[in-house]
Amino acid sequence: MRKTAIITGGSRGIGYAIARQLGLDGCQVVIFATGSEDKYVAALNDLKKEGIPVHYVQGSLDNKADREKLVRETIKRFGRIDILVNNAGVAPKERNDLLEMTEESFDRVIGINTKGTMFLTQLVAKQMIKQTKIFKTKGHIVNVGSCSAEVSSTSRGEYCISKAAVSMITTLYADRLACEGIIVNEVRPGVIKTDMTSVVKEKYDKLFSNGTFPIARWGNPSDVANLVSIFCSEKITYTTGNYVDVDGGFHIKRL
Repeated sequence: MRKTAIITGGSRGIGYAIARQLGLDGCQVVIFATGSEDKYVAALNDLKKEGIPVHYVQGSLDNKADREKLVRETIKRFGRIDILVNNAGVAPKERNDLLEMTEESFDRVIGINTKGTMFLTQLVAKQMIKQTKIFKTKGHIVNVGSCSAEVSSTSRGEYCISKAAVSMITTLYADRLACEGIIVNEVRPGVIKTDMTSVVKEKYDKLFSNGTFPIARWGNPSDVANLVSIFCSEKITYTTGNYVDVDGGFHIKRL
């Protein structure tokens, strides 16, 4: 029997790589994103060509009705939810000094990255709890955090705050859901080659060339997807509330 995996923000970049990898691992996948399905027909067809059962749900993570629709459609299509990957996230539309950050930007980033993740996890966890246990665990939840949970970027403080909060969400749900047989972990990407980072390519290229990163290259979405795959596998049954950096060693303190 196939596991069913929901991947938020799964239409492109890291999320799409995760959806593809979990599909290749044998999951049937549900992709949740803001754009219309027509926009992603080619990408969805590529998954189907690889034999991956896929369903697309359009919606915004910060909208309660859309979160409920996502769970409802997943159950209607596949009958259960075994994996949730909270990948969807946004950066500020404009990078501004911390002293110039607007409340509107803060509310938008926190609403999607933090509030959306918090309450979708709550909704999915309740569904996992009431399901019949078929696999070794009742479910796996993986949050895609960021090195920005600990690394200061004063030109996008709202993003850093939102990802620090996601890390606590990981800890809280790992604690609460352990007794329910649900495993919760986190991956923290560093500088990954995506649309979000393309706007600061020159900045990061310089960091790679000057030795800031021990592994001196851009990370690829597949680097993150491979670790998510492990966290969602039957091999992970006694590890919860942990995170792993996927950052080329950027987290290492050096003299």
